[in-house]
Amino acid sequence: MNAIIHQRCFNHAAREAVARCPQCQRYFCRECTTEHDEKVLCASCLAAAVPSHEARVRRRSAFMRASQFTAAFLILWFVFLGLGRSLLGLPDSFHSGELWQTNFLDED
Repeated sequence: MNAIIHQRCFNHAAREAVARCPQCQRYFCRECTTEHDEKVLCASCLAAAVPSHEARVRRRSAFMRASQFTAAFLILWFVFLGLGRSLLGLPDSFHSGELWQTNFLDED
């Protein structure tokens, strides 16, 4: 196994390496590494580890679309439930046509 003292930075060949990225296993100098979640990572592995702003916006918009669909479904369900209950509340004479015959057809 090569000692870190003999390694050079992956991005800067003239500089000594001070850390090895645990993700990609490459060696880097102080300028090319950063600490994230108690690990020293290179810039490319850090970009892959931290979700981008666009990914967060996509997840948030997907959640909002699902929430809006659920809300619309529930609103329509309650509207049709109320409509069905109001139709069931009508008297039987209305459903059989007796109300129409007595009120509108017998006026001759």
